[in-house]
Amino acid sequence: MASEFVKELDGQSFETEVIGAPGRVVVDFWAPWCGPCRMVGPVLEKLASEHTEALKVAKINVDENQALAARFGIMSIPTVILFENGKVKAQIVGARTQKDYEKEFGLE
Repeated sequence: MASEFVKELDGQSFETEVIGAPGRVVVDFWAPWCGPCRMVGPVLEKLASEHTEALKVAKINVDENQALAARFGIMSIPTVILFENGKVKAQIVGARTQKDYEKEFGLE
């Protein structure tokens, strides 16, 4: 479900695109079978398209990247984490609205 604005990452690309990246990266930990995850996808897509200067948005499939999910203590999905210069700055568990994400990530 990667797109022009949202990248699908794996363990290797995660290190480069998130941990080693300057600035802010929002990462959606999700799975294809997860209903709420499918609701969050379009919300983050819109967020990414409206805030291209402020942040990057990426997705991690937890089924295909279990070690990465474990590394960040992902117990429930969707979990959306804001990384800033490679460090966790905020974490939201569960489906939310775009306004909720913008408020939590300081994009208002």
